[in-house]
Amino acid sequence: MTLLTERQQTPLRMVENKQWRKPVYETNGLNLWYGTSHALKNIDLSIHEKEVTAIIGPSGCGKSTYLKTLNRMVEMVPDVSISGNVTFKGNNILGKSMPVEMLRAKVGMVFQKPNPFPKSIYENVAFGPKIHGIRNKTVLDQIVQESLQKAALWDEVKDRLHKSAYGLSGGQQQRLCIARCLAIDPEVILMDEPTSALDPVSTHKVEELIHSIKNDVTIAIVTHNMQQAARISDRTAFFLNGEIIECDTTTAIFNHPADHLTDDYINGRFG
Repeated sequence: MTLLTERQQTPLRMVENKQWRKPVYETNGLNLWYGTSHALKNIDLSIHEKEVTAIIGPSGCGKSTYLKTLNRMVEMVPDVSISGNVTFKGNNILGKSMPVEMLRAKVGMVFQKPNPFPKSIYENVAFGPKIHGIRNKTVLDQIVQESLQKAALWDEVKDRLHKSAYGLSGGQQQRLCIARCLAIDPEVILMDEPTSALDPVSTHKVEELIHSIKNDVTIAIVTHNMQQAARISDRTAFFLNGEIIECDTTTAIFNHPADHLTDDYINGRFG
């Protein structure tokens, strides 16, 4: 058997620490196909409130697909079929009980590459609140300032709020995108490799930002960077070939993994 298919006879370990807060997302028996390709296989995973959950694994293992399932973006891909249950605060997001617009009002998304709107810095941050009916300029000004402050960007842009967001550096644009998420007061932010296109200094600033907001918002982050996962997350899930191999506290995953495949991956023996 190859390294990627050989498994120890060790049960999947998913430790529920009593100190962890209640789950925001719960995934049970999730299967997803792109046409005939089985991309996610019987995924059972909880994302707990006001924690950072890192999702790690090699390219093509289902990490980003899982993340995009949590806000139903994956359904935009042709020929996708899904079975199983994904609940957000007890509501099945795959059914009709929660419209996708309502879900995305509570769940923000930050992508691999910064994607500011072709608008001013101010209008980027104010966009979400305006969509939700806020028109009072004083209120909007306060939301923009507070969101940029939370994103550790206010001091860098306060004198150029009405300049194009495209004039910002890549790292600043990514923090602007996070500020844009924060402006709608989300309960969850999903991050799909948010620092992979950034330099080390910008990466450090984004990681500091994640640490500073984790007590206010739940974060699930896909990352290829093992050191980053170890630095910023409370819990880590290791995906491989569309399956969860292991999920535990980040300390346990990196210091005492239960499965030899987890140990091999985090120590760079494959991937």
